[in-house]
Amino acid sequence: MFWKVFLGIWMSLVIIASFLYAPPALGLGEVSRIIYYHVPLAWVAVLAYMVSMINAIKYLRTSSIEYDYRTSFNAEVGTIFALLATVTGAIFANATWGTYWNWDPRQTSIFVLLLIYGSYFALRSAIDDREQKARLSSVYAIIAFITVPFLVFIIPRIYASLHPDPIVNIEGRLQMDARMLQVFISSLAGFTGIYFWIYNLQNRIINLKGKIKGRL
Repeated sequence: MFWKVFLGIWMSLVIIASFLYAPPALGLGEVSRIIYYHVPLAWVAVLAYMVSMINAIKYLRTSSIEYDYRTSFNAEVGTIFALLATVTGAIFANATWGTYWNWDPRQTSIFVLLLIYGSYFALRSAIDDREQKARLSSVYAIIAFITVPFLVFIIPRIYASLHPDPIVNIEGRLQMDARMLQVFISSLAGFTGIYFWIYNLQNRIINLKGKIKGRL
């Protein structure tokens, strides 16, 4: 209970600090404040997809249906956060480039990522047999995650982009004001905490379902 209250207070402080404490980025103005939400959303999407892949591997090793539930759930969470990252990115794009969508490499790569995981859900809905669904979708989840580092971190940096420079440059140096960095790291930690809170709730639901089935 304590950590839930702490997380709520933490995120409230992050929201306040993102508007009142952190200065706007040079050359971007007030719209730069969206970075405190856009990047953490994208990070949680990657984290959820990674956990989905880990649970998919565990399912293939154990055939425990609980791991299939966790694989599917994390794919859903990852996709929701990826969609939110796309929306916040589009808002930033409209404020800086004058259009919500222009097929910039970063926009294109996340669009492809959403198509890949959309196909994952289509695959699950197309198979009625539970074991076959779990097995095939687990294999797909593993393959899908292999594309994530390329689509999120590598390909967008290969091609010329209107997207602002990354926070860490190629020399490994931080390119952010100290106060901005404090809020940014705090936001990353807060969004990560939100993800694990959601995941913990889902695990409790899965365990409860298992106990109920065991009594029937």
